[in-house]
Amino acid sequence: MGLRALLLLPLCFPALQAQAPDVEERRPEGSTLYIQCPYTEQVDQWRKAWCRMTKGQCEILVQLKIPNYYPYVTEDTKGKVTVKDSRTYRTLYVTLTNLQAEDSGTYACVHLINSSTYTPLKTISLKVFRALQARAPDAEETLLEGSTLQIQCPYTAVAAEKKKAWCRVRNDECELLRETQTLYRNRSTKQKVTIQDFRRNTSVSITMSNLQVEDSGTYSCAYRSDYSRYIPLKTITLRVFKELNKSELDRLSVQCPYSEMERGRVVKAWCRREDRNECKPVVRTDFLSSWRNIKDLEARSTIQDDTQNKTIIITVEKLQAQDTGMYWCAIYRYPAPTWIMEISLSVSKRTQQHTAKEMDDVSVQCRYSTTDYGAVSKAWCKEGEREACTLLVTTNLERSGNPQALQQDRVRIQDDTQQGIVTITMEKLKAQDSGIYWCALDEKGQLFRMEEVSLNISEALPETTLSNSSQSVPPGSTPAPSSNVNTFILLSVVLSILFILALISLITLCIRWRKQLKRRGNRQEEDTYCKPQDTTQLNGSERRESLKDDSKDLKYATLVFKPQPSPENSLYCNVEPSQAHRKSSDEYVEYAAIALKQLPTNDKG
Repeated sequence: MGLRALLLLPLCFPALQAQAPDVEERRPEGSTLYIQCPYTEQVDQWRKAWCRMTKGQCEILVQLKIPNYYPYVTEDTKGKVTVKDSRTYRTLYVTLTNLQAEDSGTYACVHLINSSTYTPLKTISLKVFRALQARAPDAEETLLEGSTLQIQCPYTAVAAEKKKAWCRVRNDECELLRETQTLYRNRSTKQKVTIQDFRRNTSVSITMSNLQVEDSGTYSCAYRSDYSRYIPLKTITLRVFKELNKSELDRLSVQCPYSEMERGRVVKAWCRREDRNECKPVVRTDFLSSWRNIKDLEARSTIQDDTQNKTIIITVEKLQAQDTGMYWCAIYRYPAPTWIMEISLSVSKRTQQHTAKEMDDVSVQCRYSTTDYGAVSKAWCKEGEREACTLLVTTNLERSGNPQALQQDRVRIQDDTQQGIVTITMEKLKAQDSGIYWCALDEKGQLFRMEEVSLNISEALPETTLSNSSQSVPPGSTPAPSSNVNTFILLSVVLSILFILALISLITLCIRWRKQLKRRGNRQEEDTYCKPQDTTQLNGSERRESLKDDSKDLKYATLVFKPQPSPENSLYCNVEPSQAHRKSSDEYVEYAAIALKQLPTNDKG
């Protein structure tokens, strides 16, 4: 009795019979599915049915009666499902016509014991896909995560009265994202996809908002034909990349999900994109290293294929500024990898700036994570050409081979592993010490920049009369370019001032000299010329009186009267026409030169 109850238990609780489908079928929309379910003689007398499995329960679609007379065949049709039972061949025949995407699911042929008890004869997993006519991509769109895609798809009169759709293309199948509902309802929005049919412009507008990396793929706007087949109007390849901003020495961790088809032994890769279609490998899941790999990145990168979660896990340690670029999680197929996810990586430098004068000391502190890099050696180096850094001092004593490596010449380094601070001191600075330096990790013979330090050393100006500076240039040092410029400017200003003073002095002297010349000319005119009215009106008594009055100042005076003038010996006087005095024709006067002399004074009287 107990054994019989155990045997009937699965029949009373159908959900306990859950098992993997016996058959997996894929059909395009509009097609027909044919299924045959053979059964044994033991179930020949039971009623048969075709049901759809919903949450482990049998939802009967068609149920048949037992055929008890020749030819022992019974058949029934409901909707687009037809079921036929042939006891002669002990086979149940099932036909599904005009399949649609919503018909996808799990089905079973069963024989019924009673209204609630059944036993499956055969289980089928059906996937009905929307067939899409093959078409090569017309364009490629590369957008940042979180942005919006907008596409315009023009169409012809053939598609004017058809429903328009936006599909994600997978293996020539249309994974329908959105479709216009009716001819009169030409706009539809679901989640982040909006489709709108502008019939006046004969164009379909597609908008996808808040794009994510997993949205990358091939898409097509299409119209639905009479045979439930989608005809593409425009096909695009969409690449949505994730933007990651990191600082030097940070750790990068990326997870890239992939589809079921890419699961298994397919080689996965992490590569750096050199141009639009070429990607140079960094690491691969088959651990194959070649000359093509980026060696510096390969040493700091790891890749793991989590097949259970269908995810590629990428890790990159000790990021550097030169790691900035575009990267792919990719499926590695010859001759080139196929991208799964695209990453835009930006690695920024940590920078410091210090300014000092010659013969001064400078101290620089650089912080780091004690957990990650407390046990790693630190170094101080000066950057040269092509970002190569020349080691100056390091805490790695084994590398330097010098027990005094913590101090070299004028440079000293100290590492506080408790606080996570490395301190560098440079003493008695020189002008040639100016440049770019690194606080760096010194690991396995490589230097990894922690911080970039810009050091600018200015030369002390020499003592001059125009400067209050009391410092002098140290012997053997080279003048800094900035000091030479300052000295040149100072000398130029001094010379300009001296030139202006000299010019002013010269102009002043010229003015004074001209005034002296003018005064001498006036005196000569006063001595040479006389007024006409004074000379013509002199009579004998006035002359004598004037001679008497001036006798003490004149040594002698002589007047000569001639009856006829001589043109050669005449002395002329400039007079105004109104002052001219008419004389008789026989009166001519010639004036003699009169010399005024100061008689010497006789002290004795």
